[in-house]
Amino acid sequence: MAEKMHADERDIDEGLVRQLLLEQFPGWASLPLSRVEPAGTVNVIFRLGEHLSVRLARRDGPSDPGGKEFTWLARLAPRLPLEIPIPVAQGHPNADYPWFWDIHTWVEGETGPITLVDPVRAARDLAEFVAALQRVDPTGGPAGRGIPLSERDPGFRYWLARFGGGPAVSRVWEQALAAPPWDGPPVWHHGDLDVRNWVVREGRIGGVIDWGEMGVGDPACDVMAAWKFHSVAARDAFREALAVDDATWVRARGWVLSQAVAALAYYTPDNNPALYHEAENWLALVLSEVGDASAPSR
Repeated sequence: MAEKMHADERDIDEGLVRQLLLEQFPGWASLPLSRVEPAGTVNVIFRLGEHLSVRLARRDGPSDPGGKEFTWLARLAPRLPLEIPIPVAQGHPNADYPWFWDIHTWVEGETGPITLVDPVRAARDLAEFVAALQRVDPTGGPAGRGIPLSERDPGFRYWLARFGGGPAVSRVWEQALAAPPWDGPPVWHHGDLDVRNWVVREGRIGGVIDWGEMGVGDPACDVMAAWKFHSVAARDAFREALAVDDATWVRARGWVLSQAVAALAYYTPDNNPALYHEAENWLALVLSEVGDASAPSR
């Protein structure tokens, strides 16, 4: 059995999901069911039949019904150039599983390594998606991941102490903290535009999944995707296509640095190899901008 990502996560297998469906959604219980890989860090995903997916939290799942995805994804979908999942039903806790869980529409395509796409073209496609998302009226939108970096500072320093980063890492972070904060209206963001959340069709990004961090706030948390194409040319193409201002760019670099440090301190090549090696690449690209292309030793 593969090593768990989190020491306190629940065991979620096909048998559990099938039992939940039989009890709560018997009309779908006979459909084919298969676990989706690569695995997410927060949720376990199963494909249900041809057109649906089942998502269950690994730990600390929702204790209340509804949620921002049920409220907002169907409203956002018509305004975006890429397909996104739409919630269709919500399961409730029972004796076998203690949290609410969701059934969404299935977004057809592949998820996996950056090699599925041409990085520069993917950067331009994702920049177009982010721009469209930012144009959506934020009125009434929920708070998302896009908080001021100053609020992320204690967490970053916690993980940095465990990661053992060198002066280059600290220098990039201090530059990001010193950048002017976002002073425009809050904008919509996805909040987690990693490669594992892109759905690829015929070599291009065709959909974006996993909207758990969605909301309105500082756009820098989506701009950090620029460093997630593993390519200087793609990073620069993303910035050009999105027309990012200097302050947002510096904050976004701080965002991706903080994610890389946290991932490398928390996960291992055994319990989450995909994210671990992704984070190594993000960090190397960030450090190459400040004249240190090597990851700090631990």
